[in-house]
Amino acid sequence: MNFSAIIRQVGQVSVVEVTGKLTSFESGALRTSIAKLLKEGRMQILLNLSGLVYLDSSGIEDLVHTYMSVIKSGGEMNVVGLTDKVEEILKITQLYQVFQEFKDERSALQSFSGDSSKRKTVLEIVRPSKN
Repeated sequence: MNFSAIIRQVGQVSVVEVTGKLTSFESGALRTSIAKLLKEGRMQILLNLSGLVYLDSSGIEDLVHTYMSVIKSGGEMNVVGLTDKVEEILKITQLYQVFQEFKDERSALQSFSGDSSKRKTVLEIVRPSKN
């Protein structure tokens, strides 16, 4: 399963639905997506990882880099939908202490400051370029 990130807006929050494998082959695709959101001034980001089936050390690095970029830009980032495998990796690496995780999207959206309406619009699908 190839990596993809589908981005949609729910009020002020950008929901990034991550699917597939986040590995060294896809390294940078998530960073690029988040950097574009930050450049557009979208500072409230929710990563939905329910479709993430595999994560290697490069994928972990992407998650950490993404989180740090959002925080350094003055934004907020939360996580929802951790699969058992991904949650285990985050616990082993102690990253579960860094990411604020929620059991469902609704509670995650409500945790952000500001208004989050229920309007949903798919903005783009990001896939890594094949080199």
